[in-house]
Amino acid sequence: MSLPLTAGNTRVKETRKLSRRSERSERRLFLADGPKAVEGALAVPGCVVEVFATPAATEQYAALAAAAPRWTLVDDRALASLSDSVTPAGVVAVCRFLDRPVEHVADATRLLAICADVRDPGNAGTVIRCADAAGADGVILAGNSVDAYNPKTARASVGSLFHLPLAIEPDPVVAVRAAQAAGLQVLAADGTGEVELDPASDLLAAPTAWLFGNEAWGLPTELAELADHRVRIPIYGRAESLNLSTAAAVCLYASAGAQRRQ
Repeated sequence: MSLPLTAGNTRVKETRKLSRRSERSERRLFLADGPKAVEGALAVPGCVVEVFATPAATEQYAALAAAAPRWTLVDDRALASLSDSVTPAGVVAVCRFLDRPVEHVADATRLLAICADVRDPGNAGTVIRCADAAGADGVILAGNSVDAYNPKTARASVGSLFHLPLAIEPDPVVAVRAAQAAGLQVLAADGTGEVELDPASDLLAAPTAWLFGNEAWGLPTELAELADHRVRIPIYGRAESLNLSTAAAVCLYASAGAQRRQ
């Protein structure tokens, strides 16, 4: 067995550059950190370019090693330099970008999540995970949303980034119009919306794209007004509101349940 590569190795240093958004965009490559993410990436044909792992992780994740197109041993310091985690799990994959044109993601779906100007990578990744768990057909990150391939976004998705179609659209209006053109009603999650979320409502049973806004200021009025309905989640206690990822989970599950009861 060859000796593990060190943090000073040229290949490791070149791979480390993928922590920068400009480098990811230029090379259309990103890093998937941890066994769940690597497992998800390996399930997508042609997605994984190479996997870096420590000797201990190679033994622990032998099935991943067998499935990887290229498996490279690195020492603990080299792996830590590639990982975004405080406690690295010992395995990081170099992956090709996954996003598709927005029209392809919106077409032929029953449940879609659109994030407009969602800046926090943890929130974006969690919305992707919630959409996956609710059985949604895709996610669109629109406007000035965080980079889908930010290591924190990928890690927060816990592998779901690889499970469902993803689009990246600079203009949120284009994302909303694409969903409507595909026959989806667009429901804007809005704390001041005129419609109260009711899981028993027939409204939720229709093919739907949920539109979620920025963590701090929500949706711009002009964007929310493009939606077919503005829907608020009822608050029964004293909390002022729900955070974005929790609100997304509530809305997506309400629609998923209504659609399955049809």
